[in-house]
Amino acid sequence: MSARLPEWIREKRLNLQQLHEMKSLLRENSLHSVCESLACPNRSECFSRGTATFMILGDVCTRGCGFCNVTTGRPYAPPSADEPRAVAAAAQKMGLRHVVVTSVTRDDLPDGGARQFAETIRQLRLTLPQAAVEVLTPDFRGNVDAVATVVAAKPDYYNHNVETVPRLYDVVRAGSRFERSLRLLAQVKRLDTAIVTKSGLMLGLGERRDEVIGVMKRLLEVGCEILTIGQYLQPKREKLDVVEYVHPSVFDDFRRFGEELGFRAVFAGPFVRSSYMAEAVAHEAAS
Repeated sequence: MSARLPEWIREKRLNLQQLHEMKSLLRENSLHSVCESLACPNRSECFSRGTATFMILGDVCTRGCGFCNVTTGRPYAPPSADEPRAVAAAAQKMGLRHVVVTSVTRDDLPDGGARQFAETIRQLRLTLPQAAVEVLTPDFRGNVDAVATVVAAKPDYYNHNVETVPRLYDVVRAGSRFERSLRLLAQVKRLDTAIVTKSGLMLGLGERRDEVIGVMKRLLEVGCEILTIGQYLQPKREKLDVVEYVHPSVFDDFRRFGEELGFRAVFAGPFVRSSYMAEAVAHEAAS
């Protein structure tokens, strides 16, 4: 049973008109947003600023992570050849300056969808040459060629979330491996030092403080530069219960600790998500 909802966790007010307009734009281009698929609490705020995180490769994931709201199953279609162009067109219409592209996990594809990521980056460069491009990829099951394919397309930011501490992986991230995720981040930096690497953690799943600190140190060891830390919120009844609603002061402590450790930027708070305020986080890291 989930812990009782505290006062600092309140459902953010949703602007239905803004939600409708953004969803209409995405539907016109046969696109998905992670904002909607994950029922993100920040989606109205982000949509009001004309921003969204595009989710490519469909809306059915081949894994069944305990925290995630995305539909799990066997994907019904191969990657759409028109999707990269559609993402770029939508981003141009929205006037984005920082575009975030993520995906469901597609373990059914030989390259995990890496070529689709790469082509989406290329289309964004052609359509919005002044915009920063951030990708948030799955682990590609450790396929180093897949990671190299995405890196070769030269995103400005490469994000891959470790999500939780190693002890909880079997429950929280079934099918994933903590060390595999670290190797991915390390590979990105080896291949292209100009790409800024980024990762994210959720709190409230039963992790201990020392475990979180351990993960932060391991991320730094592999060259991760930006870290986001947020509160896990149960997206629906069938998913993992919240073990603890972490007080905002704890997030502040982790932010200060991370900055002292050496991260270029740490964005931490109950409603922080890996792509929330991505442009502002990028600017902080660059300053």
